[in-house]
Amino acid sequence: MKKRCYNQAVENDLREAVLTDHARKQMRRRQLNEASVRAVLSKPEQILPVRAGRVVAQAIADGFLVRVFVDVDRHPPEVVTVYRTRKIEKYRSQP
Repeated sequence: MKKRCYNQAVENDLREAVLTDHARKQMRRRQLNEASVRAVLSKPEQILPVRAGRVVAQAIADGFLVRVFVDVDRHPPEVVTVYRTRKIEKYRSQP
């Protein structure tokens, strides 16, 4: 089940997103590799609005919900931060 809150163009742009220094630091600290982040950006299960110009793309991987926060109000989009959680039901939007 994929919930889209944005059009296909936003989803396509996510694939071009660049990782900020802060995002890379958080990935190291949280033991998330770039391949996992790119997988979420390529095929997110959900893309949800956070605020104007920012979305969270998320997908389940290895029993965790991986959440990737992206500023989409610039080109290319920028990954702001990333984390994973086991609180899947808390953060997944229901249809």
